[in-house]
Amino acid sequence: MPDFDARRVIMVDTQVRPSDVTRLPIIEAMLAVPREEYVPAALREAAYLGENLPLAEGRTVLEPRTFAKMLEAIDPAPGDLVLDLGCGLGYSAAVMARMADAVVAVEEDAAMAREAQATLAEHGVDNVAVEHAALAEGAPRHGPYDAIVVEGAVEEIPAALTDQLAEEGRIVALFAVPGGGEVRLGHKVEGAVSWRFLFNAGAPVLPGFARAPAFEF
Repeated sequence: MPDFDARRVIMVDTQVRPSDVTRLPIIEAMLAVPREEYVPAALREAAYLGENLPLAEGRTVLEPRTFAKMLEAIDPAPGDLVLDLGCGLGYSAAVMARMADAVVAVEEDAAMAREAQATLAEHGVDNVAVEHAALAEGAPRHGPYDAIVVEGAVEEIPAALTDQLAEEGRIVALFAVPGGGEVRLGHKVEGAVSWRFLFNAGAPVLPGFARAPAFEF
């Protein structure tokens, strides 16, 4: 039998801590949540590798380093309502649920949304609501959100999402750029979101987040 508990500790000690992730709630949550339960069964053995794990066409579970550094940037805390876009099978939502008051996890693949809800319930995660909806639409009826995390790459962020961010709220996303990707942190001040670069990472562009083609005359 694989010792997933030991692998989880190794993941945190070799991938998360050395990446300047120092906030104790993040470390504790990633040590506590069984990542192997939130990936496809065929990938359980690979659950703790330092790479993105494929879920479906264009969809991944972000590598532990990238995900942890994104959490370090937005710092989910008690009292926060977090929007998790592209939750996949629920791993990211399960981790953030241990830090925030509540998480609204949006997944547009119906089968993945059902599996995420079932797995979260099986593990007693009762402060996550899984919404089956288009990722780029978010979940406006539950907002506004103190923090938004986008679980994949984007070429642009629709205004419909930043409208769901509370004033002084934080949003973190991986922007696809030529040759790779950049994780950026956004803050909403006086209704506008300003972005700053955090670090480089890569992932497929999520459905609905590709830049609209420019018209040529």
